[in-house]
Amino acid sequence: MPFFLLFVIIPFVEIIVFMSVSDVIGLGTALLMALITAVLGGVIVRYQGLQTLMAAQKNLRQGILPSKEFFDGLCLVAAGATLITPGFITDAIGFALLVPALRELLRGRLLRSGRFEAGGFHSNSSESSNSGIIEAEYEQVDDDDTKKE
Repeated sequence: MPFFLLFVIIPFVEIIVFMSVSDVIGLGTALLMALITAVLGGVIVRYQGLQTLMAAQKNLRQGILPSKEFFDGLCLVAAGATLITPGFITDAIGFALLVPALRELLRGRLLRSGRFEAGGFHSNSSESSNSGIIEAEYEQVDDDDTKKE
């Protein structure tokens, strides 16, 4: 179903909206707007992407897991993909994902839903302080072995 939505429904709705808008403002103006939003969106995505990358590197140098930056990076990739797709609906979604406050709201909702965790990644290592695993060595001793000695 997601592929049907992504590749059939959304383009169909985009075409209808684009035709409606071009009837009102003219085809040339609508095409120019689509081009301008793609270029402007690309510039903003690049700038925010570099800022996010620098923040992630700073956190990694300090030993902090950059889960916020990872989520922001995913949102920026989605924003870039929707902004280069011609259409007014996808442009609106793309520009919305460029707003840091909206990304913060999305992250908060995902945290509350349990689909995303604040720590981001999980370690399987026994060195993890929250793993709840206690390593130990043991030797099984039978009653027969103790009586022979």
